[in-house]
Amino acid sequence: MTKTPPSDHFDGNRFFNPTLPKGFAPSRVSALKMARGPRSRWPAWVENKGVHRLNETRAADEIAITFVNHATFLIQTGGSTIVTDPIWSERASPFRRVGPKRVRDPGVAFEDLPRIDIILISHNHYDHLDIATLRRLRQCFAPTVLAAAGDTRLLGPLGFKALRELDWWDEIQFNRALKIAFVPAQHFSARGLFDQRKSLWGSYMIESRGRRLYFGGDTGYSTHFSDIKARLGAPDIAMLGIGSYEPRWFMKPIHMNPAEAVCAHCDLGSKQSIGMHFGTFQLTPEAIDQPQADLKRALSDSGIPESEFVTLHEGETRIY
Repeated sequence: MTKTPPSDHFDGNRFFNPTLPKGFAPSRVSALKMARGPRSRWPAWVENKGVHRLNETRAADEIAITFVNHATFLIQTGGSTIVTDPIWSERASPFRRVGPKRVRDPGVAFEDLPRIDIILISHNHYDHLDIATLRRLRQCFAPTVLAAAGDTRLLGPLGFKALRELDWWDEIQFNRALKIAFVPAQHFSARGLFDQRKSLWGSYMIESRGRRLYFGGDTGYSTHFSDIKARLGAPDIAMLGIGSYEPRWFMKPIHMNPAEAVCAHCDLGSKQSIGMHFGTFQLTPEAIDQPQADLKRALSDSGIPESEFVTLHEGETRIY
């Protein structure tokens, strides 16, 4: 791990959220209580409807965004292909036979991937940092990896030659056309029982040919969205979590519900938002289709057109 000096979100030993009581992380007791609560029944399997357009010719200033699943997007912009929080594994878990199991295929088969240039990792939870997928991506493409401070201990052994740990507000200029900044989120990190908050969490702002794209990672609703807009400007497109939000007594600090995601959309000043983090792994009790229904209701209540904040089918490509 790169040595990180103490700051407003790092005490010299562990990271923390400036927007929450210092040291906040879900307790084991509360996590167990949440896991034992009632849950909606998800279907055993769902067929994907999306059809990707990964090889379609685009104008130099156009951006193609393909929703793969969960928080995994393929972003084709400025001659580079970026993948966010990639997971192609069957389970979001440290175990092969236990843990949240996908109910649908990834929207893009691994064998159909274009050359991957850059991987963005928002934090180290198993549904966002999947070792098996990252190993396959390294073997096939040898991409550059950007990750939160503290994650080198997980990613270093995989053999990536270009691996950068980032603190909040760090920026990487790749070329004249592409710059990526790691920016705040309200969440926490852990892979096991004893490493809570030993690595950072965050989100990303991508600037490409004068346009901005925001990838929100995992986060609760807080003032950081307004802070990001004030410091870096409003994004043209924002990818925001709308799932895994019940029960609120447990999830509110760390995952937005759709109504809060609409507030984040407004705080960012985003021209177009895309929902994510739903429909693949049942991590929380809500029904598989509840996030989209709640998003539709929240947009109506806010007077925002549904076309301004959409969800994509797994595998669907939108060109902007």
